[in-house]
Amino acid sequence: MSGTRDGGTGRRGFLGAAAAVGALALFPSPAQKATAGPRPEPAGTGAPRADAGQPLFLGTYTSQQGGGTGVGIASYDPGSGAITGVGTVEGVADPSYLAVRPDGGTLYAVDERQDGAVTAVRTADRVVLGTRSTGGAGPCHLSVHPSGRWLLSANYGSGSVAVHPIDASGALGERTALVAHDVPAPGPGQDGPHAHQIVTAPDGGHVLAVDLGNDTVYTYRLDTTAGTLTQVSYAALRPGAGPRHLTFHPGGRYAYLANEVDNTAVVCAYDPDSGRLTPGEPQSTGTGTGTSYPAQFLVTREGGYAYLANRGHNSLTRYAVEADGARLRLLDTVPVGGDFPRQIAFSPDEALLFAANQKSGSVSVFRVDHASGGLTPAGTPFEAPVAVCALPL
Repeated sequence: MSGTRDGGTGRRGFLGAAAAVGALALFPSPAQKATAGPRPEPAGTGAPRADAGQPLFLGTYTSQQGGGTGVGIASYDPGSGAITGVGTVEGVADPSYLAVRPDGGTLYAVDERQDGAVTAVRTADRVVLGTRSTGGAGPCHLSVHPSGRWLLSANYGSGSVAVHPIDASGALGERTALVAHDVPAPGPGQDGPHAHQIVTAPDGGHVLAVDLGNDTVYTYRLDTTAGTLTQVSYAALRPGAGPRHLTFHPGGRYAYLANEVDNTAVVCAYDPDSGRLTPGEPQSTGTGTGTSYPAQFLVTREGGYAYLANRGHNSLTRYAVEADGARLRLLDTVPVGGDFPRQIAFSPDEALLFAANQKSGSVSVFRVDHASGGLTPAGTPFEAPVAVCALPL
């Protein structure tokens, strides 16, 4: 896609084939592979057993040399952090970002292609429940509304966001909303809007969409009956910031924004009544001069520490969160143990942090000390083809 900025490699930065081929061996196809189609009958259980650890889903690019063949299925030991490859859900094209329904019963993946789509997979048996068009190009992010009834997705290539209903089975219905980011104009060096994330605010009534192409974060109100989006405000970042991902502090009054292009982090005030976001001054990521393509923030559930993945610097920045969320204090950076950490995620109990390293084709795991904010590597990184998303359950 033109006009993209993903570490200077385009949205599908290439991983050397040699590293990825070795990783493929860790993802043998299950005896009964899931196949695409509208809600087929279960093909038998294939999800990781409880005694084999907790489930871990892995996103990749299937159209890229050395990439995977679908959504990777693994398990992890909650104590040691050790990861074991289990299989693959095939029939899902370029599943570069993943999300799960609140009840854990359904996994959703973007199909990051020119004709963008989203796919639903039942987690119990890995059956693909169907695929729906997002109405745009290159969807790169999706999230599930806390009610579990709506899937939200961001089309990077066309600069738009979409909504799909989720039925009782977890399958997706026809799209109920598609909103293009036409205003304001694109930022410096950009060829148009590039929606990079869409997420529900802690208040549950507002949805925020981060657009890298026009340096803007939009706030929408989601009609939870009709599935439509109505814009209520937007926040402008400084020209050329390139905002990528936003993460809320658990108090719900502040959010932290990773600016991919100008290598900064921004603390934003948030008003839950109006949905208005107010960005503060940009601050350092601790990675030195130049750009390091900051990717994503995580904040501990008690709100004491925040972590930022830096792809060019191959590190995780640690911040102490102060003043009830209003301030980030830079502590240090921690080597991630891989190349180009595209996405990071906590285990449900937040005892572990997972980092998906795109260029090294690996997933690093860290133990999280919630008292000090410390990160300790948990063993050797797990090899996975073009690892761009790790979703532990």
